Amino acid sequence: MLGENPQAIRENTGILLEASKEIGLEVNPEKTKYMIMSRDENIIRNGNIKIGNLSFEEVEKFKYLGATVTNINDTREEIKHSINMGNACYYSVEKLLSSSLLSEVRIYKTVILPVVLYGCETWTLTLREEHRLRVYEN
Repeated sequence: MLGENPQAIRENTGILLEASKEIGLEVNPEKTKYMIMSRDENIIRNGNIKIGNLSFEEVEKFKYLGATVTNINDTREEIKHSINMGNACYYSVEKLLSSSLLSEVRIYKTVILPVVLYGCETWTLTLREEHRLRVYEN
């Protein structure tokens, strides 16, 4: 569960619990976590939230569809991971890059670049990060 504050988490979780009951499902509190997403450092973090007889654990980050989501929406870890994956991909095709039969640019565009940019549409950038990416492009 995601929300901007503890009250939003409680409301969203209540809606989830009611909707799941209506269709005959149960929410597993051991597998369901919550995260308050806010850049406000003064927000009160509670640890666990109890709703009815269920207790939900607060997390600072989690993996969702292969991407790391953090409570302050920090994408630096995700970008570093993508760059490392691109480096690993580069070294795995290094012999192909030196081949005279294949174009280096074509290999880069079809093999390495997709690995680096996978999931980038979910990255949220601050002005500082946008500036860094522009520097890398030039």
